[in-house]
Amino acid sequence: MTTTRIDARFAKLKAEGRAGFVPYVMTGDPSRDEALEILKGLPAAGADLIELGLAFSDPMAEGPPIQRAALRGLKAGMTLRGTLDLVADFRKVDQDTPLILMGYLNPVESYGYEVFARDAAEAGVDGIIVVDCPPEEAAPLLAALKAADLSLIRLATPTSDDERLKVIAEGTSGFVYYVSVAGVTGVKEAVAADVAPAVERVRRAANLPVAVGFGVKTPERAAEIARVADAVVAGSVFVDEVAAALEANEPAVPRVLAKVKALADAVKTARTSASVTETV
Repeated sequence: MTTTRIDARFAKLKAEGRAGFVPYVMTGDPSRDEALEILKGLPAAGADLIELGLAFSDPMAEGPPIQRAALRGLKAGMTLRGTLDLVADFRKVDQDTPLILMGYLNPVESYGYEVFARDAAEAGVDGIIVVDCPPEEAAPLLAALKAADLSLIRLATPTSDDERLKVIAEGTSGFVYYVSVAGVTGVKEAVAADVAPAVERVRRAANLPVAVGFGVKTPERAAEIARVADAVVAGSVFVDEVAAALEANEPAVPRVLAKVKALADAVKTARTSASVTETV
């Protein structure tokens, strides 16, 4: 059962007394080969779980950096089938790190829910976040994912009240992704003081780990969120590194992995460094 990879990783993080770090990267960005090298390098750079964005022509929840990354992925020829092949290649070198796809319903629906779920599980995917698929419309997708032992990971937002959180929690497995700021990715910054009570509400409703994303761009902000959440997600900051590498005509892989390591290190030590500071 592939979902045990997610559960096992969060159990390990809890035993270690720390939050996990979840970098988001785009499939095929800036090329298939480089995207694969980035994926292969993420665990050593400190990734506890990985989010892999599906290249889509109309990513409505994304800010300009990830929109541009999606276009680069499409230009590199990445399809949903191609992304699953990319995951399968990653699994040849890593059988332990949970990998979650993040994208939109149209490509999955076009692929066919049952066929997608089967192929995704065979490739080594652990779950999927479908940004534009509300719980009220998710039954066919959820059934296909459950049959393939894949997690459907849902989004909660600052506007999700307690009743809505109950609906979001039903059928969700693995973890809940809390969107810490209103709006699109990569624009506003998350504020830990606002995130802490929201994380507690989501935990109570779902009885699952809570990963917090949107608005995490610096090691300092990642550490703040790591003190109150079960995992920290960052994405725009990494696709920005790809764009900067292309602009400077430099290799993208080392730049991305160095940035991942900086944020991952901050997340890993956030709670212990906070304890030391409080003790002094």
